[in-house]
Amino acid sequence: MAYDRYVAICYPLRYMTIMNNSVCMWLAAACWVMGLIEPIGHTIEMSKLSFCESHTINHFFCDIAVLMKLSCSSTLTIELLTYIIGSLCTGISFVLIITSYINIISSILKIQSITGRRKAFSTCASHLTVVFVLYGSIFVTYFRPASTFSDNKISSLAYIAIAPVFNPVIYSLKNTELKKALRKNTNSS
Repeated sequence: MAYDRYVAICYPLRYMTIMNNSVCMWLAAACWVMGLIEPIGHTIEMSKLSFCESHTINHFFCDIAVLMKLSCSSTLTIELLTYIIGSLCTGISFVLIITSYINIISSILKIQSITGRRKAFSTCASHLTVVFVLYGSIFVTYFRPASTFSDNKISSLAYIAIAPVFNPVIYSLKNTELKKALRKNTNSS
């Protein structure tokens, strides 16, 4: 979406040429491939662990941090893998998104009309909000010392439940019909 917004705002007249079906398919395929390849190393390393304590997971879902806490063997390799691969995958995508938005903001600031700026900012604000909620919860959940993994439930809930629940709310606030309905309800009560 960041690339889509970047092209739409920085190159509006060439948008349909740049964001053709082929580019959209490649972007979607890249997301799917990364999502499938990234956890392979973790899965292989997790299969090598031995679990000698309780096999009951006291958590919302079977998360890698919780499994490492249950293991009686060394989890150093998995922790390093989590930090390295997580930093690469998450960091690279976050940097690309932020770079895209820096270019977008610099283009928006060049727009002469205030209504044009406002419209461009409103187009990007919802996506940027979702990005910060999602990446913030990812960083809090996975990029911290292993000794604090027992307190992982709240940050995992933010990552797994709160960010996806906020997506439709944040994106629907752009909808003018929803805004009108909300104004009508607040004015009538």
